[in-house]
Amino acid sequence: MRDKKSKAAFARAKKYIAGGVDSPVRAFGQVKGVPRFIARGKGAEVIDIDSNTFVDFCNSWGALILGHAEKSVVAAAVDAVKKGSTYGCPTPLETNLAGIIFAAMPAVEKLRFVSSGTEAVMSALRVARAFTKKQGVVKFDGCYHGHSDAMLVNAGSGLTELKKASSAGVAEAVVKDTYSIPYNDETALEKILREKKDGIACVIIEPVAANSGVILPEPGYLKKVRELTARYGVLLIFDEVITGFRLGANGAQGLYGIKPDLTCLGKIIGGGFPAAAFGGRRDIMGLLAPEGPVYQAGTLSGNPAAMAAGAQTLKKVLKKGFYEKLEKMGAFIEYSLKDIPGIRVNRAGSMFTIFFTGSDVKDAASAGKCDREKFARWHYAMLEKGFYMPPSQFEACFVSAAHMDKNIKAFVKACGEAILKL
Repeated sequence: MRDKKSKAAFARAKKYIAGGVDSPVRAFGQVKGVPRFIARGKGAEVIDIDSNTFVDFCNSWGALILGHAEKSVVAAAVDAVKKGSTYGCPTPLETNLAGIIFAAMPAVEKLRFVSSGTEAVMSALRVARAFTKKQGVVKFDGCYHGHSDAMLVNAGSGLTELKKASSAGVAEAVVKDTYSIPYNDETALEKILREKKDGIACVIIEPVAANSGVILPEPGYLKKVRELTARYGVLLIFDEVITGFRLGANGAQGLYGIKPDLTCLGKIIGGGFPAAAFGGRRDIMGLLAPEGPVYQAGTLSGNPAAMAAGAQTLKKVLKKGFYEKLEKMGAFIEYSLKDIPGIRVNRAGSMFTIFFTGSDVKDAASAGKCDREKFARWHYAMLEKGFYMPPSQFEACFVSAAHMDKNIKAFVKACGEAILKL
C-alpha cells in the first residue's frame, strides 16, 4: 500500500492545522498509523492521494447512506449553489426538508435546523431545561452527544456521583449537573431519577449506542427508559444523529416503538453536507425565540445546498425496499463473521462493530475490555486488502446503498482472513 503522499500531506497539515486534523479520530492515533488523505470518492469507494482505492465502510461516519457523490444528490446541491450559496434568510428548501422529516417521525411536531449534531444536542438541552425549569441532565456512559461542555463527562464507578469533565478547558460548574450512568442498566436509571427527581430536566440517550462501538439496547430497555422518564416528570431526548434514517424510515424511535419528547438528527439529513436538527413536542419547541424566551441562532443554519442534498437523500431512502436491501447486507456480514473465535459482531441494521473480545459487549465497560492492539493490526491489514474502516475500535462501521454484493462478499472474506491471521 502506497502512503508516501499521505505521510507528506499529514506532516504539512500539522504545520497549519491543530493536530493535523479537524477531528481527533481522523489522525489514526488509535490504530498507530498515518491517516489517509482522500482525493475523491465515488459510490462505495474512496481513492486517496497515493492512488490507493478502498471500499469504504466509514462513509463519513454514517452520513453517506447513498455512498459517495450520488448523482441525484450532487445535482440537487449544485442546482442550489448555482442560485446562491447562503442568504441568512429563510428559504422554501428548509420547509421542504422539514416536511419530509415531519412525515417520517411523528414525535417531531416542530423542528429547527442547525449545522452540526453538537449544536442540535446543545440546543435540545437548553430548551429542555427551560421547559422543566430544572438543570440536571442524565446521560449514559459511552454515549457521545457532541463536544458541547455539558456533555464532555467521564464515566465513574458511582452511579449517581458528579462526574469530572473529560476535556481540559471545561469548567466544573458546567458539568456539575450532568450525571453519567451505565447503558442498559434500568436500576441505575431509576435510582438516579428517584434520588434527584426534583433536579433532573432530561435524560438523553443514543437509542442504539454507536460511540463505544455499536451497542444494542437490551430487549425492553428503551421502553423502560420511556416509562421511568414519564413517571418522574423528566423529558426524554433521543440522540438520533447517527440512527436517524439509518435504522429505518422512522429512525430508532420507529424501530423500537418509542416516542421521545425531543429528537436530535444529523448526518444523513444533510446528504453529505453540514446539517442537523432538533425537534419534538410542539409545546416544548414553542419556547424557542422568536416565539418564546429560549435563544438559539445560526448564520448558516438551513444552508441551501445542505437542505437540497438532504431532501434528495431522504426521497431516495424512503422509497419502498430501501432499508430491506441494507438489512440484507448487514445481516450477511454479521452471520458470516459471528462464529470466528475472539471477536464479537454487534449490529443494528446497516451499522456494525467488530469487537476484539471473547465476551459479549453490552455497555461501555465491556467495550473497554476489547483488545485495542489487535484491532489496530486488523485495521492496517484491512487497509492493505483495500477496505477503509473507521480508525477506532469504538466507532461504528456503515454499509451504504452503493455497496454491491461483491463488495460485501469480498469484505467478509478479507475480514475473516485478517482476523484469523492475528
